Amino acid sequence: MEIKELQYSKPFPCVLTIAGSDCSGGAGIQADIKTFDALGAYGASVITTIVAENTQGVQGLHVIPPEMVREQCESVLTDIRIDAVKIGMLPNIVTVGVVADVLGRHKPPFVVLDPVLVATSGDSLALENTVEAMLSELVPLADIITPNLSELAELTGNPLAQTEEEMLEQGKQLMNKGAKAVLLKGGHWENSNDARDWLIQQGVEQPQCFISPRVPTQNTHGTGCTLASAIAAYYPHKRDLRSAVSSAKSYIQGAIEAGANWKVGKGNGPLAHFWRIERD
Repeated sequence: MEIKELQYSKPFPCVLTIAGSDCSGGAGIQADIKTFDALGAYGASVITTIVAENTQGVQGLHVIPPEMVREQCESVLTDIRIDAVKIGMLPNIVTVGVVADVLGRHKPPFVVLDPVLVATSGDSLALENTVEAMLSELVPLADIITPNLSELAELTGNPLAQTEEEMLEQGKQLMNKGAKAVLLKGGHWENSNDARDWLIQQGVEQPQCFISPRVPTQNTHGTGCTLASAIAAYYPHKRDLRSAVSSAKSYIQGAIEAGANWKVGKGNGPLAHFWRIERD
């Protein structure tokens, strides 16, 4: 059997994820690495928390000591050219500070902050109230923030948005707190045939809407992690935030559709991250 060596016309992106580990493989570090690989990027990882988790919920957390988080970051950033960073689960204020310090010194060219506070199952993933630390230390370093509705409410100190207008207003409030760009994810509203996400950016007057058909499935475990990782993987190619978000949205729509009927676990199953790769 002849194996043809892949030839790259230019260096492929190297993307670092700083997040928690999901032993069931649907979210966190595992989903991030799958996404990077599916989109042609080289993935490196820094584990902040080991999560005992499956499709039904979170059973336990083991926090990695902050200095070990720092050492992992330094090991990667002093050796590998990192074109983008995706930040996911940060369990406590000290870890937030460590990550902010490392990124402030190394200054990676593009940072996606997915402020993971609650799992798809509804279980809390932050052992402390990390909101203020994120706002003061990480938001200024991020090129885009990707909160869901509950995370957006926590970051802005508001009740959960009940309408698209309320969601956009909370997004503006987050921009006023120093965010450069925010992707507002409206996919949690189930009373609509479409999932509508909005991108708002500093210096861009009109919010940009991304509409995709809603898929009737409970297999949505890791959707937020995957979307943020896809943006990080696409941006080094696109060099334009709107294009990176648009491509990431198309990718995740395909992953949800391809995995809609999967039977993995007894609860919220994972996405089909490699849906574009044909398998025998």
